[in-house]
Amino acid sequence: MSMSTLSADRINKIIDSYSADRAASLAVLQEIQAEYNYLPREALEQVSERLEIPLSEVYHIATFYPHFTLRPRGEFCVRVCMGTACHVNGAPRILEACERELGVKAGGSTEDGAFSLEATGCMGACAQAPIMMVNDEAHPQMTAARVPDVVFECRCKLPEDK
Repeated sequence: MSMSTLSADRINKIIDSYSADRAASLAVLQEIQAEYNYLPREALEQVSERLEIPLSEVYHIATFYPHFTLRPRGEFCVRVCMGTACHVNGAPRILEACERELGVKAGGSTEDGAFSLEATGCMGACAQAPIMMVNDEAHPQMTAARVPDVVFECRCKLPEDK
Protein backbone atom coordinates (compact mmCIF):
# COMPACT_ATOMS: atom_id res chain seq x y z
CA MET A 1 0.00 0.00 0.00
CA SER A 2 1.54 3.31 -1.01
CA MET A 3 1.38 6.51 0.99
CA SER A 4 -1.03 7.96 -1.59
CA THR A 5 -3.40 5.08 -0.79
CA LEU A 6 -2.82 5.61 2.91
CA SER A 7 -3.32 9.37 2.80
CA ALA A 8 -0.47 11.13 4.53
CA ASP A 9 -2.93 13.94 5.24
CA ARG A 10 -5.24 11.61 7.19
CA ILE A 11 -2.35 10.29 9.27
CA ASN A 12 -1.20 13.87 9.92
CA LYS A 13 -4.72 14.75 11.11
CA ILE A 14 -4.63 11.82 13.53
CA ILE A 15 -1.23 12.91 14.84
CA ASP A 16 -2.35 16.56 15.05
CA SER A 17 -5.46 15.56 17.01
CA TYR A 18 -3.03 14.56 19.78
CA SER A 19 -1.02 17.80 19.35
CA ALA A 20 1.88 15.77 17.92
CA ASP A 21 2.62 14.76 21.51
CA ARG A 22 5.16 11.98 21.88
CA ALA A 23 3.35 10.78 25.02
CA ALA A 24 0.30 10.03 22.87
CA SER A 25 2.13 7.62 20.55
CA LEU A 26 0.10 4.61 21.70
CA ALA A 27 -3.20 6.43 21.12
CA VAL A 28 -1.99 7.62 17.71
CA LEU A 29 -1.15 4.05 16.69
CA GLN A 30 -4.51 2.80 17.96
CA GLU A 31 -6.34 5.35 15.86
CA ILE A 32 -4.26 4.59 12.77
CA GLN A 33 -4.99 0.89 13.16
CA ALA A 34 -8.70 1.63 13.59
CA GLU A 35 -8.57 3.62 10.35
CA TYR A 36 -6.60 1.14 8.21
CA ASN A 37 -7.23 -2.16 10.05
CA TYR A 38 -3.47 -2.57 10.54
CA LEU A 39 -0.34 -0.46 10.98
CA PRO A 40 1.22 0.16 7.58
CA ARG A 41 5.00 0.65 7.46
CA GLU A 42 4.62 4.07 5.86
CA ALA A 43 2.35 5.20 8.68
CA LEU A 44 4.86 4.04 11.30
CA GLU A 45 7.57 6.00 9.52
CA GLN A 46 5.37 9.09 9.50
CA VAL A 47 4.60 8.70 13.22
CA SER A 48 8.32 8.33 13.92
CA GLU A 49 9.15 11.46 12.00
CA ARG A 50 6.30 13.63 13.29
CA LEU A 51 6.58 12.59 16.95
CA GLU A 52 10.38 12.59 16.81
CA ILE A 53 10.57 9.02 18.09
CA PRO A 54 13.13 6.59 16.66
CA LEU A 55 11.48 4.22 14.19
CA SER A 56 12.76 1.28 16.24
CA GLU A 57 10.79 2.56 19.25
CA VAL A 58 7.61 2.94 17.18
CA TYR A 59 8.06 -0.65 15.94
CA HIS A 60 8.65 -1.79 19.52
CA ILE A 61 5.29 -0.34 20.56
CA ALA A 62 3.58 -1.80 17.47
CA THR A 63 4.93 -5.28 18.14
CA PHE A 64 4.71 -5.27 21.95
CA TYR A 65 0.93 -4.92 22.18
CA PRO A 66 -0.89 -7.96 20.79
CA HIS A 67 -3.88 -5.96 19.47
CA PHE A 68 -1.63 -4.25 16.92
CA THR A 69 -0.82 -5.92 13.62
CA LEU A 70 1.66 -5.03 10.91
CA ARG A 71 -0.18 -7.10 8.30
CA PRO A 72 -3.48 -6.17 6.71
CA ARG A 73 -6.41 -7.91 8.33
CA GLY A 74 -9.50 -9.08 6.57
CA GLU A 75 -12.77 -7.23 6.80
CA PHE A 76 -13.76 -9.87 9.34
CA CYS A 77 -11.07 -10.72 11.88
CA VAL A 78 -11.89 -14.12 13.38
CA ARG A 79 -10.08 -14.71 16.67
CA VAL A 80 -10.24 -17.99 18.54
CA CYS A 81 -9.22 -17.87 22.20
CA MET A 82 -6.65 -20.52 23.03
CA GLY A 83 -6.45 -19.71 26.75
CA THR A 84 -6.58 -22.60 29.21
CA ALA A 85 -10.35 -22.63 29.81
CA CYS A 86 -11.08 -22.35 26.09
CA HIS A 87 -8.43 -24.91 25.16
CA VAL A 88 -9.80 -27.57 27.48
CA ASN A 89 -13.33 -26.85 26.25
CA GLY A 90 -12.57 -27.44 22.57
CA ALA A 91 -10.85 -24.34 21.14
CA PRO A 92 -8.40 -26.41 19.05
CA ARG A 93 -11.35 -28.05 17.25
CA ILE A 94 -12.95 -24.65 16.68
CA LEU A 95 -9.70 -23.29 15.22
CA GLU A 96 -9.41 -26.33 12.92
CA ALA A 97 -13.02 -25.83 11.79
CA CYS A 98 -12.26 -22.16 11.03
CA GLU A 99 -9.17 -23.14 9.04
CA ARG A 100 -11.22 -25.62 7.00
CA GLU A 101 -14.14 -23.25 6.46
CA LEU A 102 -11.98 -20.26 5.50
CA GLY A 103 -9.27 -22.21 3.67
CA VAL A 104 -6.53 -20.39 5.57
CA LYS A 105 -4.27 -21.25 8.50
CA ALA A 106 -4.23 -19.26 11.74
CA GLY A 107 -2.21 -16.10 11.22
CA GLY A 108 -3.32 -15.75 7.61
CA SER A 109 -5.95 -13.97 5.58
CA THR A 110 -8.16 -15.17 2.77
CA GLU A 111 -7.09 -14.20 -0.74
CA ASP A 112 -10.14 -11.98 -1.20
CA GLY A 113 -9.28 -10.00 1.95
CA ALA A 114 -12.60 -10.86 3.55
CA PHE A 115 -11.31 -12.85 6.53
CA SER A 116 -8.28 -13.04 8.80
CA LEU A 117 -7.88 -15.87 11.27
CA GLU A 118 -5.98 -15.58 14.54
CA ALA A 119 -5.37 -17.89 17.47
CA THR A 120 -5.08 -15.63 20.51
CA GLY A 121 -4.14 -15.88 24.13
CA CYS A 122 -6.74 -15.58 26.85
CA MET A 123 -9.46 -13.07 26.06
CA GLY A 124 -10.61 -12.92 29.67
CA ALA A 125 -14.00 -14.50 29.01
CA CYS A 126 -13.29 -17.85 30.67
CA ALA A 127 -16.86 -18.24 31.94
CA GLN A 128 -17.98 -18.24 28.29
CA ALA A 129 -15.39 -20.76 27.12
CA PRO A 130 -14.72 -21.56 24.42
CA ILE A 131 -15.09 -18.12 22.88
CA MET A 132 -14.56 -16.86 19.37
CA MET A 133 -14.63 -13.21 18.36
CA VAL A 134 -15.50 -11.87 14.91
CA ASN A 135 -14.33 -8.27 14.94
CA ASP A 136 -16.01 -7.01 18.15
CA GLU A 137 -18.80 -9.60 18.23
CA ALA A 138 -18.42 -12.39 20.77
CA HIS A 139 -19.53 -15.95 20.07
CA PRO A 140 -19.57 -17.61 23.52
CA GLN A 141 -19.74 -21.36 24.13
CA MET A 142 -18.67 -21.79 20.53
CA THR A 143 -18.61 -25.19 18.85
CA ALA A 144 -16.89 -26.43 15.71
CA ALA A 145 -20.32 -27.28 14.29
CA ARG A 146 -21.42 -23.60 14.52
CA VAL A 147 -18.37 -22.25 12.62
CA PRO A 148 -19.92 -22.61 9.12
CA ASP A 149 -23.01 -20.67 10.22
CA VAL A 150 -20.95 -17.81 11.66
CA VAL A 151 -18.81 -17.62 8.50
CA PHE A 152 -21.97 -17.71 6.34
CA GLU A 153 -23.47 -14.80 8.32
CA CYS A 154 -20.30 -12.79 7.74
CA ARG A 155 -20.21 -13.60 4.02
CA CYS A 156 -23.80 -12.31 3.73
CA LYS A 157 -22.61 -8.93 5.04
CA LEU A 158 -19.84 -8.61 2.45
CA PRO A 159 -20.21 -6.45 -0.65
CA GLU A 160 -21.01 -8.37 -3.84
CA ASP A 161 -17.42 -8.15 -5.15
CA LYS A 162 -15.93 -10.18 -2.25
